[in-house]
Amino acid sequence: MDDGPKRGLLTAGDAFKSRDFTLYQVARLMVIIGAEAQAVAVAWQVYAITHSALDLGYTGLALFLPGLFLMLAAGHTADRFDRRKIILACYGLQFLCTIALLALSLSGETALRGGRVWPIYLVLLGIGTGRAFSGPASSAMLPSLVPEEHFVNAVTWSATVYRTANMTGPAVGGLLFTLPLTGVLMHFNGAAIVYAFTLVMLLGFLILVAIIRAPMVRAEKQAFSVKTVLAGLDYVWRTKLLLGSISLDLFAVMLGGATALLPIFATDILHSGPQGLGFLRAMPSVGALAVSLFMVIKPIKRRAGWLMLVCVGVFGAATIVFGLSRSLLISAIALIIVGGSDMVSVVIRGSMLQLATPPEMRGRVSAVNWLFIGASNEFGEFESGVTASWWGAVPAVVIGGIGSIAVTLGAAAFFPTLRSVDTLTAEELLEADRELSIAEPVD
Repeated sequence: MDDGPKRGLLTAGDAFKSRDFTLYQVARLMVIIGAEAQAVAVAWQVYAITHSALDLGYTGLALFLPGLFLMLAAGHTADRFDRRKIILACYGLQFLCTIALLALSLSGETALRGGRVWPIYLVLLGIGTGRAFSGPASSAMLPSLVPEEHFVNAVTWSATVYRTANMTGPAVGGLLFTLPLTGVLMHFNGAAIVYAFTLVMLLGFLILVAIIRAPMVRAEKQAFSVKTVLAGLDYVWRTKLLLGSISLDLFAVMLGGATALLPIFATDILHSGPQGLGFLRAMPSVGALAVSLFMVIKPIKRRAGWLMLVCVGVFGAATIVFGLSRSLLISAIALIIVGGSDMVSVVIRGSMLQLATPPEMRGRVSAVNWLFIGASNEFGEFESGVTASWWGAVPAVVIGGIGSIAVTLGAAAFFPTLRSVDTLTAEELLEADRELSIAEPVD
């Protein structure tokens, strides 16, 4: 009777048996908290200078554009060079960019005179460039940090760390931004103290990653060419299991994302004001964090493909409930379910992505995945704004939720082996893809 809890506890912490995985997750926790805090400071600073919502939107665009143009090249780089060194170089660049933000903030009267914020956008383009190259390298490095049998546990913990930092960072940024400092430190009031905090977090990240010693698997040093850069896209297209899972996420999230319209719901529909907006924004992360912790204790062992499809369908249904709700409580519960169901899909898809990809291809395939995720999130916000301007916020969200359910049914029909994936192991996923490729030839 006593062995059961012990086995469960051991399983929950399997990934942390690896020293390098533990170092990397502590490093990620620090750097994501710092980045989220910095994002709050940048947004507040830009809006305080310009009082323009459009200028505020350009901050996200500046971060996204480098990835749009560089992601495929970044994937090739991640497969050709030491991924740990790539990460160190990218975050070293971000460290320099944060120093630039701090300098701009401290000399704001001259550098940002007359409401000019283009220097901030230039710095954000630099940060976005670092992220474009570090994203595929980070995803591709994770399997090198743990044994294969602990990989799903590692993906679950990675998602948990991200959600924890994603919830904590904005709160830290807001607290620091409004922290009154006196004396010599009064020059650091506002955004400057946040940027200084982010620098400390980045420095901690660089130190911890620098002492990781896991061997990095990489491809042979192939010459840079269109063929090698596009190899990730070609592999995803030929590997129908990956194509199905990535496409499912792309279209379901793009159609069903309601986050961009939360200010409209908080103000005009739920009449809950800015406090309600902050409350609603936190709910998807609350659901995701709760589900990720549950999956750490009770990992996914069987019927993974079926579970992913069901959870994407639940994501769409909860989006419809949110769109129709006129109660703050019901809306919050719906958003919790949205975040929780999406987390299950994230863990399963992330495990499929890495386990069904050869080590030497993981950088380029991860780059494709990052590109699709960026498209679903960024273009999804644009899609929500456009449809809301056409039909209104409520019809836009409800129709988007219906679209997510339709995409789920389509994926189940067009990729039948996707729903029959059982255990998340490399052997099963590769065998499932062979069966799917035979049933559904590419040509």
